[in-house]
Amino acid sequence: MSQQNVERVIGQLVTDESFRHRFVMDPYATLYAVMERGVELNECERQALLSLDLRMLVRFANSIDPCLQKSDLRGGIKWE
Repeated sequence: MSQQNVERVIGQLVTDESFRHRFVMDPYATLYAVMERGVELNECERQALLSLDLRMLVRFANSIDPCLQKSDLRGGIKWE
């Protein structure tokens, strides 16, 4: 179950521009909000998610076909 939750969070990070923006701006609060919604993450998983290279995450997200993206009308994050 836990691995599935990690995959859900990573999937949301790369396909949901608004969620990704919140995570980049405040990763701790964003993960806490996810866990408050019932997504279980153990300490190791939280630390691994918090240690993601944010520039690589955004680059990967920007490389995904827009048809698979949930856009943020505020513009999101465009790191190269």
